[in-house]
Amino acid sequence: MADSGFVKVAQVNELKPGEMMAVTLEDDQVLLTNIDGEFHAIDDVCSHAYACLSDGDLNGKEVECPLHGGSFNAITGVPMNPPASETLRIFQVQIEGDDIFIAPPNS
Repeated sequence: MADSGFVKVAQVNELKPGEMMAVTLEDDQVLLTNIDGEFHAIDDVCSHAYACLSDGDLNGKEVECPLHGGSFNAITGVPMNPPASETLRIFQVQIEGDDIFIAPPNS
């Protein structure tokens, strides 16, 4: 996996459906979510005021920033409520056995 740009960041059993966690990929802070048994990864930093989204709340497919209440779609990174206005990057996710791997966007 490492040769393809993917890096192991967690194990499947660490993240139950409806949960999220912060992980790091090189210099990037990434929000890893389990939504209905599917794993997704977006930037963990709010594009409005740079708060860590992992300190906020995950409600279904929407993650709310803890600072000003802006929210993003946790699958697409698209802002859902102001003051969030810029789309977050989506990281690639692969599951191999019990391991969760992520890679930077477009790698």
